[in-house]
Amino acid sequence: MLKDILANKTIILASGSPRRQQFFKDLNLDFTIQLKEIEEIYPDHLKAAEISDYLAKLKAAAFTDIQPNDILITSDTIVWHNNKALGKPKSLEEAASMIASLSDDTHEVITSVCFKTVDQIKVVHQTTKVTFKKLSKEEIDYYVNTCKPMDKAGAYGIQEWIGFIGISNIEGSYFNVMGLPTHLVYETLTTLAKS
Repeated sequence: MLKDILANKTIILASGSPRRQQFFKDLNLDFTIQLKEIEEIYPDHLKAAEISDYLAKLKAAAFTDIQPNDILITSDTIVWHNNKALGKPKSLEEAASMIASLSDDTHEVITSVCFKTVDQIKVVHQTTKVTFKKLSKEEIDYYVNTCKPMDKAGAYGIQEWIGFIGISNIEGSYFNVMGLPTHLVYETLTTLAKS
């Protein structure tokens, strides 16, 4: 299994996301967590996956002391809707506004994952289409005030109450919407371990 193939590698997950950390545990991988603060700013001309790819690489660039057996993994998730990227809300009001904009419509959730070793940088990404039913103001307010929308792109978690009652259709990886395309991470790590 992958854990055995990676026995001589040190996996470094550069993510403070509890969901991503849990995914790595559930994939039965040994890993350490290292965090570096960066300003998540990207050029205005970038669109959709170009944004998340850029930010995932930007996060990896902060790590300049990669060792020969290290595999550094950084990631970024955006919600792409109406030709605009929705990141994490800065207030509960903004969170409610974001969710209201997603109501009765389909958006894309894009997660990019960057794998950095001493001799290469590889970026993969996954896009999932998510459709919300028409949400009432009461439903949006209830979610915003009882759950934790502030640390999530697009202000919602598919695995939370709003996902249970509001999402009517999904095309693509469910786990990608939670913040990590686990199948792609597994495939890419397998390839890197054998190289």
